[in-house]
Amino acid sequence: MKKLCFLSVTLLLLFAYSAVAQDVRYNFEQGTNFANYKTYKWVTIKDAAAVDSMRDGQIKAAIDVELAKKGLTKTGGEKADLLIGYQAGVQQEKEFSSYTTGGYGGFRGGWYRAGGMSTTSGSTSTILIGQLAVDIYDAAAQKIVWRGLASKTLDQKAKPDKQQKNLAKAMEKLLKNYPPPVKK
Repeated sequence: MKKLCFLSVTLLLLFAYSAVAQDVRYNFEQGTNFANYKTYKWVTIKDAAAVDSMRDGQIKAAIDVELAKKGLTKTGGEKADLLIGYQAGVQQEKEFSSYTTGGYGGFRGGWYRAGGMSTTSGSTSTILIGQLAVDIYDAAAQKIVWRGLASKTLDQKAKPDKQQKNLAKAMEKLLKNYPPPVKK
């Protein structure tokens, strides 16, 4: 069980750091005045899969950079406007590819005519999809006010510097919609 958990966390971190395709979604509590929030502190989400301390620090640092761009200040004290935590996970998906070879066809007399032999072949492969969810809670009201989710296809061969660069990009894209746009 520990090996499975360790493998899952390792694969998740690979997701967070290196990927080809990325999907970002978010949701928020309607009617929340995000302009009132100035400070935040990190919290651990109960029952969330733990990551090693090095990766935890890297994920938090990438999020800290983006929150600072939004005008939020991290505090180590007891009092903060927002509580921020994250969760990570990895899932497997099957990918099917097919291709056709041989055969011929053409127009003759105004009609398309096919002929010859053709073969369609297919293959399946397993791809790993990692997800990183960032939850932002109103500390006073003790409720979630914003949640963002980034999903990526894992690239297990990426070098550490590429992983860090991809993590920074993912967090920038994820937090682009915090605070959510105000409708006029």
